[in-house]
Formats: sequence, C-alpha cells, structure tokens
Amino acid sequence: MGTIEKSSEVLLTQAEMRVLIEHSQQGDIDARKRMIEGNTRLVWSIVQRFSSRGVELEDLFQIGCIGLMKSIDKFDLSYEVKFSTYAVPMIIGEIQRFLRDDGMVKVSRSIRELNYKIRHATEEYMKTNEKPPSISELAERLGVTQDDIIVATDAMRDPASLHEQLFENDGDSITLMDQMYDEKSQLPFEYIPLKEMLTKLDKREQSIIYLRYFADLTQTEIAERLGISQVQVSRLEKKILAQLKQWMDVTTTKKAVKK
Repeated sequence: MGTIEKSSEVLLTQAEMRVLIEHSQQGDIDARKRMIEGNTRLVWSIVQRFSSRGVELEDLFQIGCIGLMKSIDKFDLSYEVKFSTYAVPMIIGEIQRFLRDDGMVKVSRSIRELNYKIRHATEEYMKTNEKPPSISELAERLGVTQDDIIVATDAMRDPASLHEQLFENDGDSITLMDQMYDEKSQLPFEYIPLKEMLTKLDKREQSIIYLRYFADLTQTEIAERLGISQVQVSRLEKKILAQLKQWMDVTTTKKAVKK
C-alpha cells in the first residue's frame, strides 16, 4: 500500500463520510480513497501513542490505515454512530496486533483466540451502545468467566519497560522496577531464576514447555510430535507448571532467609 501524505487530508462531515462509506462498500474505489484521505489525521493521532515502541511511525501509519480500511468495510450504516467511534478501536487493535506478533513476548494460541473474540464482541457492542462493554457483559456474551476475560486482555497489553519512569517524588524519579518488590521476601523481581529452573526439567518436559509456550503449539499438536495422547500432554503440562511453582517458592524463601 502506498504512502498517504498527511497533508492530503480533506476534512469530511459525518454526512459526507456516511455517503462515501456507502459507495465504498458498493465497490466505489474513488469513494474509498476519499474516506482514507479524509481520516489520515485520525490515524496519525493514534500512531503517536505508539511513538516509544521503537518502530518507524510511517510503518505504524500504514498498519493503522489497514485498520481504517477494515473500519470502512465493516461499518454498519444502519446505526446512528459516529464513524470515529467505531474506527478508533479498530485502528488501535490493528497496530497492537502488529506490535504483538512482531514482538518478543509470545502468548498461547488459546489466549490469542479469546482476545480476538473479545475484540470482535466489543466492536459489535459499540455499534449500538457507543461505549465499551463491561467485563461481566463480555463474559456473558462469550460464555467464559470474568477471570478468563481479564487474563486474555492483560496478556495482550503492550509490555512495559522495567525502567519506565512512573512519576517523580521530590526530584527523584520512580521507575516500574522500584515498584516490583515482594513485600514478604523483600526480594527484587529480577532475582527470580526461572531460566535456571527450566534446566532442571528432563528433556521431554523441556520440550513440552518449549513447544507450548515458545513455539505456540496446541496440546494436540504437541501430542502428535511426541507420540503421546493429548490427555497425557495436558497432565504433564499441569505437573510441570506445579513443579516450577514449587521450585520458585523454595528459591524465593531461601533468598529471603539469606537476606
């Protein structure tokens, strides 16, 4: 997709946008182009929120325009809702999805799928309500627990640097690392030796953790690779996670005693 110059934007009224959207959805290429050009300022204002992510703003602008085009295609003209109300979360979601898929933090497929359903349900809800749904409303719509909604939503948030400045106190800056402190053990967050614990697992257990949380395979796919059943993979995964938690608790306690 070619670059759209910010200076080419022509401000459109809501009435004009509704006409252009209708024509665009009927296949009018010129109407689609005018809608995109008329909303570049909206895309750029959203892109600025991600200026600290280490990605070229021009690249994010292109991704944001994809979200804008999806908004044009999916906007329901039967509802009296402002286009921007519907387009903003679509554009943000497209940029966040790009940053997430291109980043180092890997999230399990099941959580990604639930997050996709949450976004879709939120978009449908906002068409008629002009506000995001509550956690309880999302849980009811999707047939999951509120905890599932919270976990899936939090897992897909943009990661924050531990050295990010939160606020200043009498001239001294307070970072996120300063807040990552265990009240019971008084141990800094950075001392949790998870990598060392993974080496204590046997080869098959290490393979399961790697395939599940780094290669992002389902339990069924892992079972096929290892020549065991999906039920066995599920049981082994629970056992491994419980063992890691136990080792972590023991290690944290020992460090607390030494301190």
